[in-house]
Amino acid sequence: MTKLRINDSLRPSLLATLAAVALGAAGATTAFAQNYPVTPQQRAVAQQTSQAGIPIGELAPNAPDEYTVKPGDTLWAISRLFLRSPWRWPELWGMNIKEISNPHRIYPGQVLYLEKSGGRARLSTRRGGASDGTIKLSPRARYESLSGMALPTLNPSLIEPFLSEPIIVDEDTLKAAPHIVAGNDSRVLLARGDRAYALGQADEQLIETAGPIKTYRIFRNATPLKDPATGELLGYEAAYLGKAQLKRSQTVATQLVEGKDVVNVVPATIDIVAAREEMRAGDRLLPEPTRQLLSYAPRAPEQIIDGRIVSVYGNAVQFAAQNQVVVINKGTRDGIESGHVLAILKNGDTIVDRAGAPNDTGKEVLKLPNERIGLLMVFRPFEKASYALVLEINDTPRVGDLLVNP
Repeated sequence: MTKLRINDSLRPSLLATLAAVALGAAGATTAFAQNYPVTPQQRAVAQQTSQAGIPIGELAPNAPDEYTVKPGDTLWAISRLFLRSPWRWPELWGMNIKEISNPHRIYPGQVLYLEKSGGRARLSTRRGGASDGTIKLSPRARYESLSGMALPTLNPSLIEPFLSEPIIVDEDTLKAAPHIVAGNDSRVLLARGDRAYALGQADEQLIETAGPIKTYRIFRNATPLKDPATGELLGYEAAYLGKAQLKRSQTVATQLVEGKDVVNVVPATIDIVAAREEMRAGDRLLPEPTRQLLSYAPRAPEQIIDGRIVSVYGNAVQFAAQNQVVVINKGTRDGIESGHVLAILKNGDTIVDRAGAPNDTGKEVLKLPNERIGLLMVFRPFEKASYALVLEINDTPRVGDLLVNP
């Protein structure tokens, strides 16, 4: 068994089960070095639990005494393995705070031990408090950096497309964006590998510059998103169609027509390099954003939240499934941040008490109780709305269902 001895001052955190980790494409390992700030409130909770642990009753019913982290695990799943409320990661981190200098890493091959005594529970990376300073990683030597092995909070494949594809914008943003004017060889529908021509307005011209080739995301006219409770227009959701690369700048050309010089605009040339749906004239181009590997610290919001599900991502979808993305009617203006966990409440139906009183008098209109049916986590907030991932459900969430603190 190959062992790697690490100086304690350099030991990666073994127990920040729901602290922040970078979430991004495979191979982009350097971004994992970033640290997600731990708030004073979270640190205070952790320090308190590090001294006393947590009541055994707060543990998940089948919390294991020992668990070895496996490839493919997520921090959310591991925390749920130990705690009834997986968003309460400060307690899980705090149970072992003395051993953790950087609560932002957990890696495959590490072993977590659950210690119970006096009605309290603590999670440790040392069996019985003993350790020889050695961490067993695998039966073979590893040469790659540990940073690339850090577990994500959630399965990256579930939300990574939503970090760069669909967007929520105001109406003017798309109207001012460059647009496709025609396809090569009079093509009406465009797919990957096709050449097309696009034009930008005066302040958004498609001009080549020194450096990497410019890449644009292509969107179709946006769908309005309205608050189910108030009717407020929260923004427009632009449907992602694909990507294009700028091959030649838009210019102007002068030609002689009937003895006069006529100046014509020459659209930019673009090549379609990725396509989710077929594209056509009128579709809009927005610059490909700089890739950002975001950190997530699943946690309950500090403020009281009273929200609703606005839409389920997809064409005319009203019901959401587990691991599906939804839009909610709360955003940065409401204090919503990436990592905020909210409970989903099924909005109880309004019914008429048909039994009524004797002689059918005094029938009442009744509002059935709201029932908790699941959890979701915000991963991409905008100003007035946010994208969130449905983490777990015991019934089918739908548009209009309520959202509250977990």
